[in-house]
Amino acid sequence: MNSQIKVSFIVPAYNEVDNVFPFYEAFSKTFADSNLLWELIFIDDGSSDGTRGKLRELTINKPNVLAISFSRNFGKEAAIWAGLNNATGDIIGIIDADLQQDPQDALNMVNALLDNDDCDMVAAFQAHRHEGRLLSFLKRSFYSLMDSMMETPVLKDASDFRVFRRCVADTILSMPEFHRFSKGIFSWVGFNTMPYAYEPLERQHGVSKWSLFKLLQYAFSGIISFSTKPLRAASWLGISLSILSFIYFLVVMVQKTMFSIPIPGYATLICLILLIGGVQLLFLGIAGEYIGRTYIQVKSRPIYIESKRFQSQNIEHKHYQECE
Repeated sequence: MNSQIKVSFIVPAYNEVDNVFPFYEAFSKTFADSNLLWELIFIDDGSSDGTRGKLRELTINKPNVLAISFSRNFGKEAAIWAGLNNATGDIIGIIDADLQQDPQDALNMVNALLDNDDCDMVAAFQAHRHEGRLLSFLKRSFYSLMDSMMETPVLKDASDFRVFRRCVADTILSMPEFHRFSKGIFSWVGFNTMPYAYEPLERQHGVSKWSLFKLLQYAFSGIISFSTKPLRAASWLGISLSILSFIYFLVVMVQKTMFSIPIPGYATLICLILLIGGVQLLFLGIAGEYIGRTYIQVKSRPIYIESKRFQSQNIEHKHYQECE
């Protein structure tokens, strides 16, 4: 039965020149005996270390590979979107090129999906995090915060490493929003999702592209992209401060008229002005984020720009006008 099923795996790659061939060898060896038709869709996200040339070499020497190179770095979310636009499989997966996500786990997830007709998606999560306490705490806090803010439940610690049926991919492709956050999108579209525990492997080559600052920025972007609760919080805080200010005004008037207690002076006034002014600027900034995203969305600019495309001789994909 599996011989008629095709699997497309999207492989975002940013400065992964030393991992391209090792990843392909590991993946092809794992899927060789699976009786599945498969293809790898590498997305070179504007790499500057020769990843594009290595992908071109891969397509010349190896089968089942489509490689798309961006004109510049557009980010992993754009890479996933490009992969979805070009995937032709009945089942589609996302896996990183750094070999920290084992192709054997990818095959296990595909088999789990095929063995369960009621399941539409299998999402991997780390059973045990091998990270510093601060980073682990921040990630746990982020997932808890996202779960409380979103309309749909968020699978705890779920990563972009997952496999899903064509119906899921088609639904996601119907959502061409510019500011993308895959973890939120996968949660929002719903579908029956099966969790899959895995242990990440050690990176063989290169270094992680995710710094603490980038992770915090990514988390903030996710919250803004999928919830309006920060704006609602601004409204509630404004109401609360107004009530507190009115109560404080009454207290001061009673103290002055009935007990002749001097009205607090300069220090109290400055503290209150700084507090209220800081809160106002904070929520003006949050509102500005929403307005800015709306401004960018209405421009209808492309999520990514394709510069070059290479493909193995045994696969057929549509061609785009390329830069010479």
